[in-house]
Amino acid sequence: MSGVIIFGLLIALMLTGMPISIALGLTVLTFLFTLTQVPIESVALKLFTGIENFSIMAIPFFILAGNFLAQGGVARRMIAFTTSLVGHWPGGLGLAGVVACALFAAVSGSSVATVVAIGSIALPAMVAEGYPRRFGAGIITTSGALGILVPPSIILVLYGVSTNSSIGNLFLAGVMPGIVLSLLLGAVTFLIARKNGYPRMPKATWGERFRAFRESVWGLFLVVMVIGGIYAGIFTPTEAAATAAVYAFVIAVFVYRDLTLSDVPRVLLASANMSAMLLYIITNAVLFSFLMTSENIPQAMAAWLIAKNFSPLVFLLVVNIILLVAGNVMEPSSILLIMAPILFPIAVKLGIDPIHFGIIMAVNMEVGLCHPPVGLNLYVASGIAHMGISELTVAVLPWLLTMLGFLILVTYWPALSLWLPRALGAM
Repeated sequence: MSGVIIFGLLIALMLTGMPISIALGLTVLTFLFTLTQVPIESVALKLFTGIENFSIMAIPFFILAGNFLAQGGVARRMIAFTTSLVGHWPGGLGLAGVVACALFAAVSGSSVATVVAIGSIALPAMVAEGYPRRFGAGIITTSGALGILVPPSIILVLYGVSTNSSIGNLFLAGVMPGIVLSLLLGAVTFLIARKNGYPRMPKATWGERFRAFRESVWGLFLVVMVIGGIYAGIFTPTEAAATAAVYAFVIAVFVYRDLTLSDVPRVLLASANMSAMLLYIITNAVLFSFLMTSENIPQAMAAWLIAKNFSPLVFLLVVNIILLVAGNVMEPSSILLIMAPILFPIAVKLGIDPIHFGIIMAVNMEVGLCHPPVGLNLYVASGIAHMGISELTVAVLPWLLTMLGFLILVTYWPALSLWLPRALGAM
């Protein structure tokens, strides 16, 4: 009954149009003041201790690094490099967009930043070369979602913080699924382009490819620095995030010189705004998790599922359905911060690996970004492509269906996520 009241109150507040972070906080306070005997002092203590987490500091640093890279010319150079590699294939510019999204996601950690940075350059170029606008918009909308899965994903950091899982292992576990999903999205792009006879670019010489690589290598090195630095024991994920932010500042301002020192305050302010929004959601989600735990709701759900002999396979199916439905009404960080503390204990009791479970949640968040009514990638791509949401929803369908098929694959094939961490001895 407590769970029904809590979720009923939360849904009622959200239906009023209230921001999810405020709805979470009001739900907790209303329930605590009227229906429990929990001392209010313990709420304040939990609020402080819940966000007194060193790993949380990685979030604003990765956001800052992503903003410097998005506005510092890195995306343009990555597109030039990927076009030199695959531009001569059927749908070459589209394939270059998929690869560029994967590479930029690997240095920014943000899906929306990837769509903005790559889409604002690749989409006009595709239209100018004769590609249908819907084709280009569908590619960028879905490929941009790779930012949630490919390390250094901010969503994976949030999952690690909310479940006390290893962020480094989560980053490693996201590598192989990210590569496989990139290949699948590229395959769909290739098949559609070949079927419809979309144009190809002239084949680049090896000299042109080397020059494009040399131009983009500063941005690409960030991936090696973050992942390699963590697993060489040079720094923690939080220290890696801080290093990435400084590195991104240096290459944007002093190497590529696409940003000047006078532009830096604008980038800092945009990063602070996004960080404050996420940290406010985290704060209220910590309170919500505390309330759920104090009412023994996750434990009761776990006991009920085990008593009903739910197998891990059935549980994962139910989890996917819940998360896909939640993706219709909430954005990814809110879904993860609310659902992870509830579902994680059940998954562990059923013997599901915590790292594998985190990747499953991340892929579900990817899908949610690409369909209405609250898919952020849809709205961002809609503005860039100058298309209506309904038209863009139809445009993304081939790639969205591919992502749903990939969700089934990653859910029931744990080795895809866990092979690399185990091969490197991290687990």
